[in-house]
Amino acid sequence: MYCVYLLQSLKNKSLYIGCTSDLKKRLLIHNQGKSIYTKKHMPWKLIYCEAYISKQDAFSREKALKLHKQGLYRLKERLHYTLEI
Repeated sequence: MYCVYLLQSLKNKSLYIGCTSDLKKRLLIHNQGKSIYTKKHMPWKLIYCEAYISKQDAFSREKALKLHKQGLYRLKERLHYTLEI
């Protein structure tokens, strides 16, 4: 199973979208500073996750959220109260 996930920095509230087959391990990597893109905004908390059976579907969704502002905007709308915290 593959997950598309949304992280929020506890440091500055910035967001990060990713895709993985092992969410627990990937979150650990982000919070240990082993990811170049997320290292400077540690620590991270998991805000949202979507599960997919198909790797291609998961990576297509990740790409859509990263490249198309409307997709991320809609996701932020759905998570309005979560992102306020």
